Amino acid sequence: MHPSLKAPHPENEAILAEAVTGWMFSRDQASQSLGMKIVEAGAGYAKLTMRVRAHMTNGHGICHGGLVFSLADSAFAFACNSRNQKTVAAGCTIDFLAPAQVGDELVAEAVEQSLNGRTGIYDVTVTNQNGKRVALFRGRSQRVQGEVMTEEP
Repeated sequence: MHPSLKAPHPENEAILAEAVTGWMFSRDQASQSLGMKIVEAGAGYAKLTMRVRAHMTNGHGICHGGLVFSLADSAFAFACNSRNQKTVAAGCTIDFLAPAQVGDELVAEAVEQSLNGRTGIYDVTVTNQNGKRVALFRGRSQRVQGEVMTEEP
């Protein structure tokens, strides 16, 4: 990693978050296979999108809740790893508020609420293209040893 990105200067936070998010996403086959796209990344923040396709529907003809969860979980992962410190999920909950339909463009916005030592709390709001809330997700993160980005390509 570039030495200037290791310094905890506020002006470097956005650059570091974008670099870490890009690095992680390039290796995240699950998020890529679901068609997720990163819209924005910052320190403790991530915004992703995912278009609901026909093969993502359940027996009721609406987007499978597990896929809405996957979008929220990915946004959570990028937000809590944005400072280049390896972080994993320790727990999470989700409340489904409205169904997502085929063709909907879902947006998951993850925002850090608390970071205390090695534990963080993140809220993720999932909305559709009209701004209607589809789900609310809360994740608890736990930092582990190591950095996210390595010198490897």
